[in-house]
Amino acid sequence: MFKSFSSTGIGSLPHNDPAEACRIVLDSVDIPFWPQLPHRSFLELMVPQYSEGFPFIKIEGEHVKLVQPEESEIARFYETVAQKGGFPISKEYSAGFYTFMDILQKQGKKLSALKGHITGPLTFTLSITDGQKRPIYFDEELRELSLELLKGKASWQIEMLRPYAEQVLIFIDEPILSALGTSTYIGVNTEEALRMLQEIVRHIKNSGGVTGIHCCGKADWPLILSSGIDVLNFDSYFFWDTLGIYPQEIKAFLDNNGFIAWGVVPTTDIVRNVTLEGLCEQLERGLTSLEKIGVSRETLRRHSLLTPSCGTGSLRVEDALKVFSLLKDLRDRYAGG
Repeated sequence: MFKSFSSTGIGSLPHNDPAEACRIVLDSVDIPFWPQLPHRSFLELMVPQYSEGFPFIKIEGEHVKLVQPEESEIARFYETVAQKGGFPISKEYSAGFYTFMDILQKQGKKLSALKGHITGPLTFTLSITDGQKRPIYFDEELRELSLELLKGKASWQIEMLRPYAEQVLIFIDEPILSALGTSTYIGVNTEEALRMLQEIVRHIKNSGGVTGIHCCGKADWPLILSSGIDVLNFDSYFFWDTLGIYPQEIKAFLDNNGFIAWGVVPTTDIVRNVTLEGLCEQLERGLTSLEKIGVSRETLRRHSLLTPSCGTGSLRVEDALKVFSLLKDLRDRYAGG
């Protein structure tokens, strides 16, 4: 599916200039991705960016508001779902995507893989609240409609990127998965969470894409792996030892041609003091932890990707550049090993 220790990114960069962000992406990783630019516009933050086309949401300034839509708006939404044409992301909501597409068109060649991304259904529905500050996850109709919206965002990206790549990888970004089971999300049913993930994973695959989940904290890995994903991406700089707790699930995932994307380059201020040798040591800790549960180094070599631990959108530009420089050097060190 992917070459050993191929590199990609999570999504966000701290740049305002989409052309510069795309240049960094294309110069730095094996599996290029379109950049999200949250500093350019509030609309490019991970929840607003995917809200476009959802009749129950209006953006006012830097606020996401839940509203009662006109009947015609709801009808148009259901028509789009029925047509299975996907829900586009406009240039206003994603300058990076359209600049990325312009570059791909001018290059005129087909790459082995490209990456897109969506906000996961749990993070989306638990981040948007009604007038009583109650997340829309707890409204069954809004939860289902949100799921349809995000499916459409994924299939639209696949359709747009497919002419330029043999494979289109879509990451489902689900930071809230790390907090399931805590007091903050005590009312979220894990079976329902899994159903939502499984449904969107199936949709991505049925649309011709490869599926991945990005979770930047420690999470219920067996639940995530049972969603049917092809790629598990996690913060292996801080949580390198958490996968080895689940030997049966991890081995079954790898035996089924799954990939682990090691998010080994940190995306906090700590990156200023990180060295390539230090990253190699950290990655080795993670690889060794899986060897101890019976996964061979050869299997790990064939089923590993490399990424930053999260998006770089919250960093200073110079720190983000160091993240991608380290990622490139790490990839060079391991890809030939």
